[in-house]
Amino acid sequence: MVPVPKLTPTDLVAALRNPLAFIADRWTPDPRTVRRAALAALVMSVVIVVTGGAVRLTGSGLGCPTWPECTDGSLTPTTALSYHSAIEFTNRMLTYVLCAAVGWAIIAARSQKPYRRSLTRLGWAQFWIVMSNAILGGVVVLVGLNPYTVAAHFLLATALITVAVLMWQRTREGDGEPGPLVGTAVRQLVWALVAVTLVLIAAGTVVTGAGPHPGDSGDVERIDVSWSGVAELHAVFAWIVVSLTFALWFFLKGVDAPRGPRDRVRDLFLILLGQGVIGYVQYFTHLPTLLVGLHMFGSCLVWIGVLRVLLSLRERAGVPAGAGLPAQPYEADAADADAVSASIAGPR
Repeated sequence: MVPVPKLTPTDLVAALRNPLAFIADRWTPDPRTVRRAALAALVMSVVIVVTGGAVRLTGSGLGCPTWPECTDGSLTPTTALSYHSAIEFTNRMLTYVLCAAVGWAIIAARSQKPYRRSLTRLGWAQFWIVMSNAILGGVVVLVGLNPYTVAAHFLLATALITVAVLMWQRTREGDGEPGPLVGTAVRQLVWALVAVTLVLIAAGTVVTGAGPHPGDSGDVERIDVSWSGVAELHAVFAWIVVSLTFALWFFLKGVDAPRGPRDRVRDLFLILLGQGVIGYVQYFTHLPTLLVGLHMFGSCLVWIGVLRVLLSLRERAGVPAGAGLPAQPYEADAADADAVSASIAGPR
């Protein structure tokens, strides 16, 4: 067994003064550990969206009717409350699991040698987004599930996923200046894809705010529009995203682009097909809760897929020694790809 080093009073003072630096001085994680820590934060950012959707779909949004306590005078549900309280409280507790995953990513990035400030900043950005969204979640409860605050809550969760994807990708690259792998026309087309996807996601929050799942069985304010009309507009944007993706794949084939971008576009197209099937089935079956939950999960995958397409269009030099990266920076690492598929598929 490895003996546990004794801590001197000086060590304790240093640990209290700057715990991250204290850990970094005594631990150097393997680059794969850093990648896995970033992946864990990404997976948890998706899980928290899925469980948040479960809270709404089961009508448990006000299961804990106050915040930060569950009920007045109690941080946890009491026996007088229903199973809705347990569902809402469980979702709140998962925020701590998310914080732990983000914290692990920050510690691993801070301890990596050589030190990469860009990774640490992305980790801290996730932390502050989590804190902000936790407060916003409390506001959602205090204002009785106002649909506009619910939409903002989801959009901020989407921002968290964005930063988590960026950090996970950066653990697989160096810190050199990014160099384009494709021409300007392709990059412009991808940015158009990103913009339309954001509009698609925003339209989806309006469908949620106007639809038949308010998040609680009581009198909850709804967005005063026809949810079916907004859903049809949402579908229009979805078809635009699919069309842009289809055109992009043919464009990349035509210009003989590197394999990495073509593979990421193919993956996105397959995700979009699955999401489209779920979307149409849930629309014509009047939004059953299970399909709505799967659609929310699919929304996360679509956004991750779009971001991966965007990030595959450039490469960064200066890959850290020992990072164990493949020869082509944007060809998927098989182990990591399997980890993403298995881990993110868990909530289903």
